[in-house]
Amino acid sequence: MIVPAGRINKLFGTEGGVMLSLYPAFPEDFTTDTPLRVTIDALEVPLWCERFERRGQSGATATFADFDTERRAQELVGLEFRIEMNGEEDDDEFYLEDLIGFAVVAEEAGASSGRAATAAGETGACAPGKLCGTVTDYYDSDANPLFELEIGGRQVLVPAVEEFIARIDFEGRTMHLVLPEGLLTLE
Repeated sequence: MIVPAGRINKLFGTEGGVMLSLYPAFPEDFTTDTPLRVTIDALEVPLWCERFERRGQSGATATFADFDTERRAQELVGLEFRIEMNGEEDDDEFYLEDLIGFAVVAEEAGASSGRAATAAGETGACAPGKLCGTVTDYYDSDANPLFELEIGGRQVLVPAVEEFIARIDFEGRTMHLVLPEGLLTLE
């Protein structure tokens, strides 16, 4: 997501430096690996900082590659710049404990697919070779994270690993697991 992050106010020095006003959205952890973006003649132009130095909370000085003279830097004065934020990635992030309460359809690897599973949330057998239930808990452990499932009236612990999760439907609040043969019958 690209957001407005500040404005180029005036020249600073004689070697293409400029003074910047930073908006509150400007990231505290900004590095020169991220370009500032401006619009020049209806084109989006990335500005790569060669030097960036904060001046207080809402100010900074900068010099940009390819704008190394006072005359070239003057072209940037008055322009608003934008920066790409990583906010969208955070929106897609979830934690395994977020899956507590989801309906689960579990089948053993290699089992015939048979007909489609019945309504999510139904406990016990829901289709040939498949079991339906609910994720009732999540146990976080670096060594062995586990889902607690209630299937057919009994509690079953299943490793919470990516290899076993075939599909997660966040809107429908369901998860489909494909488990190794015999895992659900362990006592």
